[in-house]
Amino acid sequence: MILREILQTKGTLVHTIERNDSLQEVVDRLVQNNCGSLVVVDSRSSETRMVGIITERDILRSCATHRCPLNALSVADAMTTDVATGSPCDSIEDTMGLMTVRRIRHLPVVDDGELVGLISIGDIVKTQHDRLTMENHYLKNYLHSS
Repeated sequence: MILREILQTKGTLVHTIERNDSLQEVVDRLVQNNCGSLVVVDSRSSETRMVGIITERDILRSCATHRCPLNALSVADAMTTDVATGSPCDSIEDTMGLMTVRRIRHLPVVDDGELVGLISIGDIVKTQHDRLTMENHYLKNYLHSS
């Protein structure tokens, strides 16, 4: 299975935020959308482009480092700019390896330079679980019919 198939099932909605927004706005949007990360975009130019990602972990690090109110810090102060990305054609196995090595839970999916979705480790686990459940079902049916 490949990432494109996961995105076809879960959808391609990606929650975003601007680099100049405050960390308080990040927290509010994470809570509002019940998610763990936002893709940071720069929409000042004619085309919106991804410039980073901000996660719950980034916010915690920033709080521990700066010790000031969340509305006093901008997304740019805390975001990750060295963003690992995936391609719609990447396999789940390769994606699991990348997410494990990089110790990340959210992976933007980019196709031809355009952000087309976001995969979480939960999406990967669910997909693997569903696949194994189906295989188990078919193997049990095969054994009982023999």
